[in-house]
Amino acid sequence: MYRDVSSCNTYNYGDALYWDARYVQEGGSFDWYQRYSALRPFVRKYIPPSSRVLMVGCGNAVMSEDMVKDGYEDIMNIDISSVAIDMMRRKYEYIPQLKYMQMDVRDMSFFPDESFNSVIDKGTLDSLMCGTDAPISAAQMLAEVSRLLKPGGIYMLITYGDPTVRMPHLSRPTYNWKVVLYIIPRPGFQRPTGSSSSTKSFLEPVPTNEKGLLPAGFVLEDPDSHYIYVCKKMDETTELSNTPTYLLKADVL
Repeated sequence: MYRDVSSCNTYNYGDALYWDARYVQEGGSFDWYQRYSALRPFVRKYIPPSSRVLMVGCGNAVMSEDMVKDGYEDIMNIDISSVAIDMMRRKYEYIPQLKYMQMDVRDMSFFPDESFNSVIDKGTLDSLMCGTDAPISAAQMLAEVSRLLKPGGIYMLITYGDPTVRMPHLSRPTYNWKVVLYIIPRPGFQRPTGSSSSTKSFLEPVPTNEKGLLPAGFVLEDPDSHYIYVCKKMDETTELSNTPTYLLKADVL
């Protein structure tokens, strides 16, 4: 099967054994891509603090802790690594707002349909896209995310994948998601001297064409930007106009 190799290396990021070994070796905490401080404007805009939140692929990140400090009341954290879950469960046993379970995002049947108001994914889909049978794994995960979301719920995907490699997966009609795209620079990015752009622009949705792709000629200010896809689950009776349909081919995986 084809994999999304644009930011992959020789490790199989979809393998629990890899992550167990990594968490045994590493101490402390690590947040992929962005810290909560950078993501907070988007999280607060789309996810009310009273929401029941599912954090998929939580690892040893402190984002959930930061969200609780910001007023979030109920965050279920899951990860494929039992090592990570045991570590985090011990670390946060005194914080009732945080719960931890070992689970594979491709099979979250433990949870009933429409269990969550929102699902946050910071690099987990990316990990599956670096693993074997990537397109199948991605489809399994996203189907589960869609199943678990209440109507009107939000799947927030933070990823390195631009729309050409992520929209073919996110735009499947069966999910019935309305997708809004944001692009933010990597941590530490410095604008060139004399740039007239305002940082407020990062908080504005990025215009996309009818297929959910960036317009022709769109230039990234930071070539290593991260993409935030805000996917709202529409009611089953809601018709999504201009929903693109893709064939999953090698050049988009």
